[in-house]
Amino acid sequence: MPLALLALAVGAFGIGTTEFVMMGLLPDVASDLHISIPSAGHLVSAYALGVVIGAPLLAAVTARTSRRTVLIGLMALFVAGNALSALAPGNGSLLAARFLSGLPHGAFFGVGAVVATNMVPPERKARSVSLMFLGLTVANVAGVPAATLMGQHLGWRATFLAVSAIGLAAIASLALLIPHDHTHASPAGLRGELAALRSLPVWLALATTVAGFGALFAAYSYVTPMLTGAAGYAEGSVTLLLALFGVGATAGNLLGGRLADHSLRGTLFGGLTSLAVVLALFPPLMRAQWSAALAVTLLGVAAFVTGSPLQLMVMEKAAAGPSLASSANQAAFNLANAGGAWVGGVALAAGFGATSPALAGAALAVLGLGVAGVAYAVDRSRRTPSAGRVVTSHVPEESGALRP
Repeated sequence: MPLALLALAVGAFGIGTTEFVMMGLLPDVASDLHISIPSAGHLVSAYALGVVIGAPLLAAVTARTSRRTVLIGLMALFVAGNALSALAPGNGSLLAARFLSGLPHGAFFGVGAVVATNMVPPERKARSVSLMFLGLTVANVAGVPAATLMGQHLGWRATFLAVSAIGLAAIASLALLIPHDHTHASPAGLRGELAALRSLPVWLALATTVAGFGALFAAYSYVTPMLTGAAGYAEGSVTLLLALFGVGATAGNLLGGRLADHSLRGTLFGGLTSLAVVLALFPPLMRAQWSAALAVTLLGVAAFVTGSPLQLMVMEKAAAGPSLASSANQAAFNLANAGGAWVGGVALAAGFGATSPALAGAALAVLGLGVAGVAYAVDRSRRTPSAGRVVTSHVPEESGALRP
């Protein structure tokens, strides 16, 4: 695999760290800025809003620019957003800086996935995407805990300065390692990129992403009350258990990339089925501490097995203009985050028990399987000739041959 994928992974590591570290720093930020923790929680939402808006917008605006230049520019915007976060004098300016930090997130992963697949043979495309996403999953294992610890001891502003430094390292890596010959601007241009989004298979693939990863976030958003309320863990042990989730996510990401290169559709169906089964088993697994730890790890594996196949499927359905659709898939991941958390919260608020968000997630995984099945049926109907129709596409028109 090309060394250039390391540059994409470094950028993904920085993005993954800044996305999730705010959740661990909320009490420190709230105390320093003299605001309530619920008000500080809007900083998480501001970043997510930036991702959803920035992913398709920046991909569209930069459609005619070299993808190498786009990646470096996006990472420069990321550095600026995090540096401004560190220097923000109040809550309002910090909200704006977090929104700015989120803008390049989706477009970086979307354009980066296109660049990654262009640098490898067709039989290694899914693996190349999984290696880029490796930076994101490793961020959950190492980056977020280290950054949270730094923020607690040196102040939350030091965390964002450190993330800015990671962004600068990513810019240097991109400039040194990403070759020019695989990163030309999209030949389709903006019109072609927009045309690709009018395809029904692309929207079915995006809907599969929303349902499939919505299943993950329905449970993961409430994993702490599950572990403390149902499994009996102390709150101080939750950080270690979340690291186990990160380990599972890293393993699932690498496994999904390797399997998808052999069977993209099979890996997707298998991953969604596994996710539904794991989530359905959460209530009995949360009755003991050892099985609860196993459940959290398996959740990471099952969810992230589908990450690379979902990204690659969207890109293949929008082959004529993949950058915008690939970036839109990142917006779909964030919609899944918000929507899944809402569905899990509804189940919890209804009084169905501490583990009910996992069962709601299992239902979303089944929904994702259904959408993926519809997408498969649409693909087959488009590839299969109508009954009684003679296929003569190999006969040149000017030959005068009879055509149906």
